[in-house]
Order: sequence, then C-alpha cells, then structure tokens
Amino acid sequence: MSHSFRIIFSLFAVSFLLSCDSNTILKDNYDIPDAKWFIKDTPTFTFEVTDTQIPYNVFYNVRNNRDYLYHNLYMTHYLTDEKGKVIHQHLDEIVLFDPITGKPLGEGLGDIYDHKVLAFKDFKFPKKGKYKIQIRQYMRQNPLVDIVSAGVSVEKTLK
Repeated sequence: MSHSFRIIFSLFAVSFLLSCDSNTILKDNYDIPDAKWFIKDTPTFTFEVTDTQIPYNVFYNVRNNRDYLYHNLYMTHYLTDEKGKVIHQHLDEIVLFDPITGKPLGEGLGDIYDHKVLAFKDFKFPKKGKYKIQIRQYMRQNPLVDIVSAGVSVEKTLK
C-alpha cells in the first residue's frame, strides 16, 4: 500500500467518523420497489436505546415523486419493546404538497422530494434495550404509487 493511498484512506475514514451524528440512534429507509407501496409492505426498523434519561424525537423520512397524486400521506407507526408489546402508535398525516397551490414541499432535486417530518417528540423510552418501529401507509390505495422510500429517524432531543 502506497504512502499517499494510506493518507487518503485515513483522511476518508476520519471524515466519515466525524460525519456520523452521535445524536442519531437510527436513520433507516425502506426503498419501495418500483415506487409502488403495497398495503402488505410494512417496513420494520430495529434500534437499541442505551440512555433512558433523555428524551428522543422520532421522525418519518419520506421520498416521493412529483407525480404523486395526493397532497398528503397518511402513515401509522407502531413502536414495540423487546417483548413485542406496542408502547406507542399513532396515525399521522404528512403533507407533501401545498394543498392550495400544489407546490411540492420538502427538499427537492428534479422530480424527487425528501421530507423529514416529526412523528412524535420528547419520548422517553421506559427501559434500555432493543426496540422496533414499524410503519404502514394508510391511504388505502393498493398499491400507493410514487412513494419512492419511507423510513424513520430516532434522535436524541437537543436542549
């Protein structure tokens, strides 16, 4: 291995480690095949909580095409503990387009838009351990087209 390659590799490794957000304990997305989200497709994400003294914010991450037919997206989340007991669930509306003007919301690049929307905030997990969060589209269209990916982020609340 050449000296210059080692230096470049070391710089890359250090920058990667520094770019990791220590306040985020989960950030994961499910890529929806062919942008057709079937009702039976219920992405589940697993993460571990090691600090129960601090609150966490949970976000939905949604990526949609500009051709999405609705201005909103209804999603349900189910947060379960290690034993599979549901400890938090809710039906949420995510607004993807301005309902009056039809202007896309979120961060866009071309015909794709990304949204990071608060699902619930300042949540304190009851105990340390592994948790799962499952999300479902609740638009009752099967399949729901032009949703490219859906996911969640769990982040320590910054005070």
